[in-house]
Amino acid sequence: MSNLFEPLTIKSVTLRNRIGVSPMCMYSSEDGVATDWHLVHLGARAAGGAGLVIAEATAVSPEGRITPGCAGLWADKQIEPLARVVRFLKQHGAVAGLQIAHAGRKASAARPWEGSAHLANSAGGWDTLAPSAMAYGGGLTKVPHEMTRADIARVQNNFVAAAKRALAAGYEWLELHAAHGYLFHEFLSPISNHRTDDYGGSFENRIRFLSDTAAAVRAVWPDSLPLTIRLSCTDWMEGGWTLDESVELARRLKAAGLDLVDCSSSGNVHAARPPSGPGFHVPLSDRIRREAGIATAVVGLITEPAQADEIIRAGKADVVLLARELLRDPNWPLRAARALGHAEAASPPVQYARAW
Repeated sequence: MSNLFEPLTIKSVTLRNRIGVSPMCMYSSEDGVATDWHLVHLGARAAGGAGLVIAEATAVSPEGRITPGCAGLWADKQIEPLARVVRFLKQHGAVAGLQIAHAGRKASAARPWEGSAHLANSAGGWDTLAPSAMAYGGGLTKVPHEMTRADIARVQNNFVAAAKRALAAGYEWLELHAAHGYLFHEFLSPISNHRTDDYGGSFENRIRFLSDTAAAVRAVWPDSLPLTIRLSCTDWMEGGWTLDESVELARRLKAAGLDLVDCSSSGNVHAARPPSGPGFHVPLSDRIRREAGIATAVVGLITEPAQADEIIRAGKADVVLLARELLRDPNWPLRAARALGHAEAASPPVQYARAW
């Protein structure tokens, strides 16, 4: 029976514990380039004892950013600032992960502290792409351009190029972002995908863009390193993407060489009202792990050490990812180790040792 502080090995990579930093957008990049903020923000969580630190959604092209301040990996100039962060994470014992993404119809938005609504092109915004010409809703009112086959091929190539740059920056864990209403999720869900070609309609067609892109990325990402995916496992909406479909997709992605599903939900339907409560995604992770036979990570209101430990001990996930709780307390893993009787498994940096 595993516990929260038992190491986990996937391919050639070993996490020192089962605690991961969930990718959280900081909206603090400059032309996609990481800044000192990223070094301090991510570095603090590695020093605080996390086994895995996944950097925020990093756009594979300029039009794939959520906001003008989002991270990117479409140009070589963006490699070294990320490599600097990776070196620090590794120095402090964490595995460095990166989530690569395209925001689709939810791109071209203002940063949260500036309102989160779509930006007009005259105000720093840009044209958006999606499987179908349907706006998301709410403050995201831009009608996206329906992607052509040439657009699809170009974006797939963007993901492959970003994966190569991630490897050059030293990342050892790569995650494809197919959740929260961004481009891959838009193709998966019948609510946002009304295409009539071989990228829309049936389950087989709706998963094609993601499946083909995942295969292309797997071909350039070393077999020895984990390739993972974040899924919104359900839209929580009638007529939308379902947990049954996520289970089947996970089976196929495992067969295609993916190593773990990072389980989240929702984000693609403005009117959706998903349930919320401590660990509310855990049943999704549990089912995918059991029925698809693939490792899972889970995120969502995981805040207490005993809660996180029970998820691992019960075999409902292989990794727990914390988001807001690690913003509030970068040293949560150190505190959890002591609370659970595993103080020896998580040591603070020597500079801080006198405080513990």
